[in-house]
Amino acid sequence: MNDLIQQYAKRLKLSWIREHYHEVNARNHEEYLLKLFEQEIAQREKRKINLLLKSATLPNKYGKTFDWKDIELGQGITQTDLLDGKFIERKENLIFYGGVGVGKTYLSTLIGLNVIRKYGMRVKFYTVASLVNQLLEANEKGLLNKFFKQIEKLDLLILDELGYIPLHKQGAELLFQVISLCYEQKSIIVTTNLQFGQWNHIFGDPILTEAVVDRLIHHSRLILFKGESHRLRESVSNRY
Repeated sequence: MNDLIQQYAKRLKLSWIREHYHEVNARNHEEYLLKLFEQEIAQREKRKINLLLKSATLPNKYGKTFDWKDIELGQGITQTDLLDGKFIERKENLIFYGGVGVGKTYLSTLIGLNVIRKYGMRVKFYTVASLVNQLLEANEKGLLNKFFKQIEKLDLLILDELGYIPLHKQGAELLFQVISLCYEQKSIIVTTNLQFGQWNHIFGDPILTEAVVDRLIHHSRLILFKGESHRLRESVSNRY
């Protein structure tokens, strides 16, 4: 009997039930079935979240409390709105602007973690340089359409460190294609240390730069990070 139960559970892909059905205590058959299904569903949800977290490739920035003291959110948006991903429901973008080490990457990571764990959203984190390199490689191998289809499945795309490295022409054009693909379809978080007027230094073409900015700032919110570098402050404090 036990072998048959395990075989049927395996065929139905009920992995938790197959391994733990004999451990469940209940007062009647209905309660027993209910507990089996509850645990199977819980296990599947846990596996799903773990897979989403793995595929998101978020930086390892867990455990610290985020300091909102020097963050200017602007009207109509709250800390809860950001962390709960309310902007994603509205297909809005977030532009995180500020100096190096002020928490832009950390906050974008926290948002990504929260929307995966709470709502099972599909998130992907890239530095702009790594995304462009992957786009160039996919284009060279004839896999660009496959790459774009992966982007289309996302709920939130995080583009970190825009402005740190100027882009070559082809890389800039491929990045523009990704941004256009997401336009009004899904949300993007961009972290940058450059004002919009300086983005031409990144893309190298005024027309392309204008097109990128136009798509990103339409339906977007600008979040200002005004503090000094946390890493620099910690480094100084650790010396004395």
